[in-house]
Amino acid sequence: MRLALGTVQFGLDYGVANTAGQVAPDEVASILALAQQMGIRTLDTAINYGQSESVLGQCGVSQWQVVTKLPALPEAVGDVADWVQTHMRQSLARLGVARVHAVLLHSPQDLLGTQGRALLAELKDLQLQGLAAKIGISVYSPEELEVFFGLHRFDIVQAPFSILDQRLQTSGWVAKLHAMGVEVHTRSAFLQGLLLMKPAQRPAKFGRWQAVWQCWDDWLAAHGITPLQACVRYPLSLPAINKVLIGVDSAMHLQQIADAAEGTLPKPPDWPMPLDLELLMPSLWN
Repeated sequence: MRLALGTVQFGLDYGVANTAGQVAPDEVASILALAQQMGIRTLDTAINYGQSESVLGQCGVSQWQVVTKLPALPEAVGDVADWVQTHMRQSLARLGVARVHAVLLHSPQDLLGTQGRALLAELKDLQLQGLAAKIGISVYSPEELEVFFGLHRFDIVQAPFSILDQRLQTSGWVAKLHAMGVEVHTRSAFLQGLLLMKPAQRPAKFGRWQAVWQCWDDWLAAHGITPLQACVRYPLSLPAINKVLIGVDSAMHLQQIADAAEGTLPKPPDWPMPLDLELLMPSLWN
């Protein structure tokens, strides 16, 4: 199963389309149980995801492949080794596991700072200690990969990718990573739910991209496909992508996504080019 479960909603009130708030712990347990039945085996979390790690630990995730992320390195940190080791061991304690499948840098830009060499050395040490099978980075754009893979050939990369935001593919990086044997995880398939919204639901601040929405709505209508079907099938259509992260707020939501994943996908829309990075990157929405 190439779907993986993103868990930021388990620890935070997250997403532009989120009206339900943080997922309740009993619903998290139901989601995990259903995901296991479906053959989903990978969970994506982070130290910065509020209570996510603790909630997962309470549910029991020893049978899962867990990917977590270290937060940004504080400017004033004195001992990088102690900082990494402390965060990692606290993370493992919250999750209730002895090791994780992978630990990523949430802020890989830290590798370019004065403590970058020490930080990379400590990531490698986590592998040597057996605390993480793989180490990697979470990026926002494919341009970052040129820089960071110049420092180290990481085992795993997480990056945004969707039927609208195809930069990871058009840049050639999906193929490059696959050829190197790097595990590729993609996120933001729904662009925080924005791509799933009906026209009347889209916040007014996104109105300046009306040409994009018109293209999207016309394409969906022409092919008789739902936004959910299009969004989940597109990243799954690329064999070089190992895991497609999906965020859900209920077991019913997970079932809907799994059902939508089944089937073929028409040729994607011919988007009006160039697409604006202020639309593609949620960090620029405010």
